[in-house]
Amino acid sequence: MKLFQVRKGQFVYYKNELHKVYSVKPMFKQSVHLYRLKDMQQDITSANNIEPCRPKHNDSFIFYGRRYTIDQNKKPEPGDYILIIKPAPDFLDHYSLNEIEKVDNVEDGNVVTTRDNGVKHSEYVVLVPGKSGGSEDIAYYDKELVSEAQLEEDETTGIISYNDDFDKPVVGDIYYDMQNDTKAMIVAMTDEEAYLGHNVKVHMKELVNEDKYRLIYRFEEGF
Repeated sequence: MKLFQVRKGQFVYYKNELHKVYSVKPMFKQSVHLYRLKDMQQDITSANNIEPCRPKHNDSFIFYGRRYTIDQNKKPEPGDYILIIKPAPDFLDHYSLNEIEKVDNVEDGNVVTTRDNGVKHSEYVVLVPGKSGGSEDIAYYDKELVSEAQLEEDETTGIISYNDDFDKPVVGDIYYDMQNDTKAMIVAMTDEEAYLGHNVKVHMKELVNEDKYRLIYRFEEGF
């Protein structure tokens, strides 16, 4: 790809695997910042090393250790994941192209996600767990280049634990504390704990528990 073609949120292939662009910094030689969807490993590269991918109905890929299939016809239910393909956020909502968010509640086809975003029915498709019949695997640019051992490992990883290199909280992230009914920013961190702006100290494993805290704003991605 050419640098002018690269946009935040795009799905792309890098090193034969599906990634998502989270930042583009044209002033740098390695200007494209991305993460691998299957495990959220971060990478930096240049535009000429990536190939575009435009996800569509019945495409299947691995996200955060589990495989999903895009279903544009399924009605969402609380707990489902959605892929935002036509973002048109209102002023108070914070999401962009190809965001993957978890459904909190549904009203007339429109959803409110666990990040407190209101997403209209025309903006998203539902991600159905597993690989549907007749689906197209877009997890790899060329599946023939992937070893049988790697394919098996990718399909059996399951949900990645916090100890793996997933999208870990950073200073500047804003969370909704469900118990105290308030939003707060991470102001300091250690390897095991985060200090929130409303004078609460929380263990990292609690912070990534969506039943207790919900991510509202991710500092590194600017949304």
